[in-house]
Amino acid sequence: MSDKPVCLIIGAGDYIGAAIAKRFARGGFHVVMGRRRGEMFAPLIAEIEADGGTAQGFTWDARKEETASEMFAMVERDIGPIEICIFNVGGNVRFPILETTERVFRKVWEMCAYGAFLTGREAAKYMVGRQVGSIFFTGATASMKGSSGYAAFASGKFALRGLAQAMARELGPQNIHVSHLIIDAGVDTEFVRERQRAAGVDPDTLPEDTLMNPDSIGEAYWYLHHQSRDAWTHELDVRPYAEKW
Repeated sequence: MSDKPVCLIIGAGDYIGAAIAKRFARGGFHVVMGRRRGEMFAPLIAEIEADGGTAQGFTWDARKEETASEMFAMVERDIGPIEICIFNVGGNVRFPILETTERVFRKVWEMCAYGAFLTGREAAKYMVGRQVGSIFFTGATASMKGSSGYAAFASGKFALRGLAQAMARELGPQNIHVSHLIIDAGVDTEFVRERQRAAGVDPDTLPEDTLMNPDSIGEAYWYLHHQSRDAWTHELDVRPYAEKW
């Protein structure tokens, strides 16, 4: 069992998820991370430990109900009570509507909405009894606006936002802080840089701070979790100073 408060991150990838993990580890949390390929956590765990923090990573498919139930039970039993749970699974794909297959639409919905439901429900099972905790969901521009080519992604993120709203209204009175974060810009990741190059833009020529630094997003999660409950934020949108919106 950890003697530190536990921060659980589902969908702890190499950028936003990793930045959140490092921020909470620096803040004294034991970080537990899940992703579909758990073996990829080794470099991040080594970095966190080198900085004096503690972390564990597991193979965790957020779209599987049995996995969600078993893994939450394992964390609570073997590691410690979860103080904050963050759902950070992506699903950002772009297809014209005539090229959006049933498989693509269903998989994106599973990643954005169904996995979020399973994660939020399992986290609430444990937090309601303790009457304390935070459950945060990572949204995107697509949570608010369905752009051309993003029918699948926007549908999933719209559903995620509705889930977060309903949970916030239900669980807030039980001292559980539910928040939806709208990441309304390109994040400085290799995935985003490749998309810009494909669009004819050299990301290295962009003005400073045009792309969001993942570490800045990590700070937003840290801030939200430490808000006083007399001034909780349900929805926080973050974007660079130069972003058009």
